[in-house]
Amino acid sequence: MALTERIQKNIDVGYWTGEIPLQYIYTYGRAGEKFFRSIKDKGVFIGARCDTCDITYVPPHIYCEQCFERLEDKYVEVSSAGEVYTYTFLLKNMDGSLKEKPAILAVINLEGTDGGVVHLLGECDPQDVFFGMNVEAVLKPQDQREGSINDILYFKPC
Repeated sequence: MALTERIQKNIDVGYWTGEIPLQYIYTYGRAGEKFFRSIKDKGVFIGARCDTCDITYVPPHIYCEQCFERLEDKYVEVSSAGEVYTYTFLLKNMDGSLKEKPAILAVINLEGTDGGVVHLLGECDPQDVFFGMNVEAVLKPQDQREGSINDILYFKPC
């Protein structure tokens, strides 16, 4: 059945069982690479600043989403500290087995920016987490950084 044909009966719908073999390369893009390279090389978080709209994007963007101003060369250093915007508890491993201890995944709004990072919280118990909790990034030692989101070990309360 071609994609343009109209499906008349639900039994005409096909599906794929098993795994679909895919090969792809994920890239961060120019702004994303600049962000992760800055963390890797200097341990510094950066954003892209649009002075027209008074917005600092983290992770950085190439263009402002409001006025479409080019931001590629308007990178600014931003804080690696922020506050928990929202969070959830991860109770199972990827294979479906229960975790020994729940992991805490949060959206962190970085100070002075209009964006943030999705990452794990550490050095805190699940019952102690709350919206608006102040946290700061804990990075891998510089000689172990690879230029990825994994260079941030977790965010801890501060």
